[in-house]
Amino acid sequence: MPLVTRVTDLIGRTPLFELAATATGTRLLLKLEQFNPTGAAKIRMAREMVLDAERRGLLSSGGHIIESTSGNTGLGLAVVAAERGYRFTAVVDHHACKDKLRAMRAMGAELVYVADEGDDNLATSAREDLAEAMAAERDDAYFTEQHNNDANAVGYYAVAEELLEDVERVDILLSAVGTGGSLFGTATRLRQLGCVPYVIGVEPVGSIAFGGPGGPYWQSGTGTPPGATIGTAVDYSLLDEGVKVSDVDAFATARTVAAELGLMIGGSAGGSVHAALARLEEFPPGSTVVTIVCDGGEKYLDTVFDDEWMTERDLMSPDTEGEVLELLRRYTPAARSALVEAR
Repeated sequence: MPLVTRVTDLIGRTPLFELAATATGTRLLLKLEQFNPTGAAKIRMAREMVLDAERRGLLSSGGHIIESTSGNTGLGLAVVAAERGYRFTAVVDHHACKDKLRAMRAMGAELVYVADEGDDNLATSAREDLAEAMAAERDDAYFTEQHNNDANAVGYYAVAEELLEDVERVDILLSAVGTGGSLFGTATRLRQLGCVPYVIGVEPVGSIAFGGPGGPYWQSGTGTPPGATIGTAVDYSLLDEGVKVSDVDAFATARTVAAELGLMIGGSAGGSVHAALARLEEFPPGSTVVTIVCDGGEKYLDTVFDDEWMTERDLMSPDTEGEVLELLRRYTPAARSALVEAR
């Protein structure tokens, strides 16, 4: 990589990791977006939303960016705002990972909470309402409104381009759906480049984007909780299938991947990996299955990877972790099979 002068110049060219492979040649590849600045995919779309606002005259020198965020979008916007001379206010709740909130503040963001200390319920709708109201009160402010911003999906076009530089094709694209930008932006660009994957969206049990009853869930930065509006970045015309994964299954997968392979992935990525592993042999032989890992597990050391936190919320499941371990070892790629057999 050449010498760079801005943090955002470090965005992209994240690696692919082969997590699993079947005897019929189907591979599960992880696009490891934690290798971006801020350790997450969302800095891609944060940069694109700000650049798009500048091109359209919605942000000018010294302006004020406002966004509702559970953490990773806010981290990306904090970087872009610092680089480009904007003030940034993140509207947050206490459901967000504490380290994400601390990092945003460290990079100069102002945090505005919609809930009292100790209330760790997900408050997506309240956050968005407050962010919109705050922006409306200020002449110099711009609400990036990630759930309904076309630039969100565009920010992920480079993911598709990078994938096709690394593999011949993507047969199945399977990833978590929060705002929808990462999955559907990548799928859109793949189609533009002549690759038409089967698209599977993954959301937590309790999320309402794919129907079914709503309820609480602990997977952070993903899904649409009851009472929140499903944004336009969720492009159902590109969705072939929507599946739900419980917090227990998602977190057991993230914890097992870390313990078995030394790879830290976030809770929502754990949900996607669980969905892929559970049906890997069902996909056509020789398929290339790609999951976008939107962030790493290091941000969740006080939640997903903390036994006390997990136990207090009845999320610990040694049996589920054992089932995931069995799948991982069954599908371990040939390059690691000797190591597994030696154990």
